[in-house]
Amino acid sequence: MNHNLTADEALQRLIEGNQRFQRGEPHSSGVARETLAELAHGQHPFATILGCSDSRVAPETIFHAGLGELFVVRVAGNVLSAEVAGSIQYAGAHLQTPLLVVLGHEGCGAIQAALATMYQGVHQRSRIQLLVDSILPGLEGLDAGLPPAARLAQAVEMNVRWTLRTILDSPEGRALQAEGRVKCVGAIYEIETGRVRFLNPNTP
Repeated sequence: MNHNLTADEALQRLIEGNQRFQRGEPHSSGVARETLAELAHGQHPFATILGCSDSRVAPETIFHAGLGELFVVRVAGNVLSAEVAGSIQYAGAHLQTPLLVVLGHEGCGAIQAALATMYQGVHQRSRIQLLVDSILPGLEGLDAGLPPAARLAQAVEMNVRWTLRTILDSPEGRALQAEGRVKCVGAIYEIETGRVRFLNPNTP
């Protein structure tokens, strides 16, 4: 299972996989013994996905991907930490995945918790509050006048863009951009429709 795709080809593969998922095409979790034997010798994923831990947002499922095709890092709120950044760097340096996707989703509970802290002064349990505190900087400039549902949707997208920008502004991210080998994009998973909406990188 050797993936020698460009970043654009990898992105198109994700888009087509998500279209198959939306159409309800069968996605077998069974794997042929030949594939397992091949995977035992190493992995060659074609994309890295930083996604949320939400049980409804499993990248392999929503992108209709199989074993060995995606390198997935999942954490509540798809936030960046030293451990997450290290995992992403590993994927780029050792697995040479050409595409990195920061994947948020509608109705994210971690973002809701951050909004509760911002607007109602809610304080979460210790470790959860540390997670919330890492989200808050990316929500600066959020339109407080929006209705709650629209405000949450805007916050989810702002959080994805913040994480992506933080990755790109890191020394490792700048090096990747200088090499021109890896594309980094943001996306939002629409839970009700099953659609993954990729964000325009030129939109603030």
